Amino acid sequence: MAVKNIMSPHPVTVEMDDKLSVAKEIFDNIGFHHLLVVNQDKLCGVVSDRDILRAISPFIGLASEKNRDVATLNRRIHQVMTRKLVTIDPSASIAHAVTLFNQHKVSCLPVVSQDGQVVGIVTWRDVLIELERQIKRKGF
Repeated sequence: MAVKNIMSPHPVTVEMDDKLSVAKEIFDNIGFHHLLVVNQDKLCGVVSDRDILRAISPFIGLASEKNRDVATLNRRIHQVMTRKLVTIDPSASIAHAVTLFNQHKVSCLPVVSQDGQVVGIVTWRDVLIELERQIKRKGF
């Protein structure tokens, strides 16, 4: 089976110069863990909810919050994103995706077409969901 059959099409993206507050708001309101970072519609990075949590003050939203804590939300996405991208073609096999996840110790793969267009994102959870579906279908 190909990655295109399990990927999430139309991934949510942020711009390199967006503030961390933008990503935090997206992560707080939507149930996923990765955003693709683009610059002039070209893929240039990935930022995870864990990247954001590491970059902002843990005192945000607490009574002890100070101005310097709030200022951490003004940092830019490009300051915390992963730039070394591991991508996959939509026609690649799920087995190849598993190899890339294990080899590179990443939790998501941007799905990029031959002409360089981002067409989706696949996570290790997408693979596990498909595995569970296959196991149930085959009665294991």
